[in-house]
Amino acid sequence: MAFWLFLLFIIGLRIAELLLARRNEGWLLEQGAVEYGQARYPVIVGLHVLFLLSLVIEYLLRGTGTFNPYLLGLFFLLLTFKGWVIGSLGRFWNTKIYRVPRFPLVKKGPYRFIKHPNYIIVVAEIALIPLIFHLYYTAVIFTVLNAAVLFIRIREKNLALRL
Repeated sequence: MAFWLFLLFIIGLRIAELLLARRNEGWLLEQGAVEYGQARYPVIVGLHVLFLLSLVIEYLLRGTGTFNPYLLGLFFLLLTFKGWVIGSLGRFWNTKIYRVPRFPLVKKGPYRFIKHPNYIIVVAEIALIPLIFHLYYTAVIFTVLNAAVLFIRIREKNLALRL
């Protein structure tokens, strides 16, 4: 039961993030934002959908109902860091890559210390979520796939930020 409740929580978070991103996207476009990396965005969406499916499939195949409370606590700590990132970016936060030429880059919150804190969170989430429920195959496979996708994504983001 804990797995299914947690999965619903994760799906709810993702939906909320997409709704926030869509709202911010409207504002960004009104400000003259330019989108970068559009061709690969569906790959990222697909990766996250497959990640959720893999969680379910591996959970059903493994049949374990146990979870690691320490990793669950770490996940919720990670969510507070994610909230700090989203709050620091404000209307500039998005799941897509946008650059508004006349606005300076955000240099507050975690962005004072780290160039791409949101991607650190994504890497940690992809690894941590399955590990909470001992879903090792999903953790390893999607950590590797996510690393490959983020390698390209961070390059695109850095290009957009230099313009």
